[in-house]
Amino acid sequence: MAKFNLIVGSMLGAAEYVADHVADLLNQAGHQSEIHNPARLAKIVAEPDAIVLVVTSTHGAGEVPDNLQPFVKDLYEQKPDLGAFRYGVIALGDRSYDTFCAGGKTLDQRLAECGASRIGERLEIDVTQYEIPEDAAEAWIQPWMASIS
Repeated sequence: MAKFNLIVGSMLGAAEYVADHVADLLNQAGHQSEIHNPARLAKIVAEPDAIVLVVTSTHGAGEVPDNLQPFVKDLYEQKPDLGAFRYGVIALGDRSYDTFCAGGKTLDQRLAECGASRIGERLEIDVTQYEIPEDAAEAWIQPWMASIS
């Protein structure tokens, strides 16, 4: 079974709830998961065999939430070689904004630029369409887990 490092970016709590639920689902499937809130790049880089799963909302004019800003800053400044890493992204946003899921898109792009390989497609959850965003994440995580081998 796999080890997962869940990197959480949240301002109002929705992404935290999604990350907690996803961690429970991963654990129930026999995987090991650790939630990083706030995330520290040095800790993530120290575990290249762990699969990184970003769960983040978008804040302001398309920025990542405050608790994730230092992590993103370190990714840009340190430019680590993440060629051995695999990752996934669950992004939350409001489709009525032109910055829909920009926080997740930013992390997705930056991880790829550092050489990490994304597993499957990025999940973009429109929080105006899901009363409980965890439901959308649960529907996505089951086939996503199956694609990990």
